[in-house]
Amino acid sequence: MSDAIAHLGLLEDEAIPLDEAALLLATLDHPHVEVDAYLDQIAEMAAELLARAPRAVAARDRAEQLATLIHRQHGFRGDSNDYDNPANADLFSVIDRRRGLPVALSILYVAIARRVGWTAEPLNMPGHVLVRVGREPDAVVVDPFDGGAILDGHGLARLVARVVGSHATVEAEHLAPLGNRAVLVRLLSNQAARARRAGDLDRALTLHERMTSFAPSFTGLWWERARLEQLLGHARTARASLGAMLETTRDPALRSRIRAALDALARSIN
Repeated sequence: MSDAIAHLGLLEDEAIPLDEAALLLATLDHPHVEVDAYLDQIAEMAAELLARAPRAVAARDRAEQLATLIHRQHGFRGDSNDYDNPANADLFSVIDRRRGLPVALSILYVAIARRVGWTAEPLNMPGHVLVRVGREPDAVVVDPFDGGAILDGHGLARLVARVVGSHATVEAEHLAPLGNRAVLVRLLSNQAARARRAGDLDRALTLHERMTSFAPSFTGLWWERARLEQLLGHARTARASLGAMLETTRDPALRSRIRAALDALARSIN
């Protein structure tokens, strides 16, 4: 595991540079790719944005300028034709192909906005990360997967119905901001889920090892990591993962569930 990735686990959430961290994670699969070349591309787009919109103050104006730059000028868009392609959650590939998943494109929108001093944050929409530009009460919500389209109440309702369920409504939790660490977890979770569905448990475990390295307090990650380790016959490391999970929660019911799983694993080893 890269020391730089492990270092992310020690940083306060707001200190994590979102775009740089996502690229560092991608280097674990592409060790010979130069991160600086991709950071330079992001910095160049930020410089273009600052040059073209120096007086954009209103949140809607800033959101529209972001979409013009990233979608119309540089051609980034959601990959609706090949959605499950693992490249769509790999930031190197996303920048090369100009295609990606909502979470990957949201990282670009947020990173570029923050580089010019604008307020932008990813939102916790299930299965479809959005971005809020600006501060309340004038903030606007944009969909980077849909070319940076600004979503009003009706647009949000339609999106929730599509990705959550036809009877679902927009809840406050859907529009809650995602921290930097949580966004990175969403990025790698997408890759892990696709690996799991493809039957590649080793790849899924590798991704969970990375996530628990930089997000050790995310309790559920340890549970899934232990499940994968058990499925792969690694009972001792599964016990270690459950032990680490035990340190992340004070919830009595969950702690009882973890202890039961630990006891079952101990019996299987002995």
